[in-house]
Amino acid sequence: MVELIPTGLAVLAAGLICTALVTMTVGNFRAAGFSFLCASLVIYFRETRYGDGRPA
Repeated sequence: MVELIPTGLAVLAAGLICTALVTMTVGNFRAAGFSFLCASLVIYFRETRYGDGRPA
């Protein structure tokens, strides 16, 4: 069975990285940096809380 919370967090991180790449392409570097920062925090939260598929 698919673990919904870790999978959702991974999808959210991927979406934030895609958003950052798009905003960086159009020249909005502040929004791109904020999106990269949020993506890294989501990845950190996912790996520390749900690294093995179960909450810590």
